[in-house]
Amino acid sequence: MLRDAGLRPTRQRMALAELLFSRGNRHISAELLHEEAVAVNVPVSLATVYNTLHQFTEAGLLREVAVEGTKTYFDTNTDDHHHFFIEGENRLVDIPGEGVSLAAMPRAPEGMEVVRVEVVVRVRPKT
Repeated sequence: MLRDAGLRPTRQRMALAELLFSRGNRHISAELLHEEAVAVNVPVSLATVYNTLHQFTEAGLLREVAVEGTKTYFDTNTDDHHHFFIEGENRLVDIPGEGVSLAAMPRAPEGMEVVRVEVVVRVRPKT
């Protein structure tokens, strides 16, 4: 998979890819992936985890989902879809791409094109 994406399969990349992709589709932060790596004795720094996640994203293996300015998740499902963000749990849940419709799209600035629209719907338990 790494070679097909144009990435050299180093030991650290392979170990992180195994953690990321062996459990089906998931949403994970760099910090949580780092904790998982440490728990299974993968010697990797948090900086390396961040770098690897960004490399995987640039290679098309992951999607980056920014929930807030400082909170970013990485999604192993690269298909067209959106997300519910469950406040208080800091958890993302997929919404199928056809589950959201937009009445109108703004025109892209001159010389630009819309690549993708990503919707994050924030939810919390009713009180």
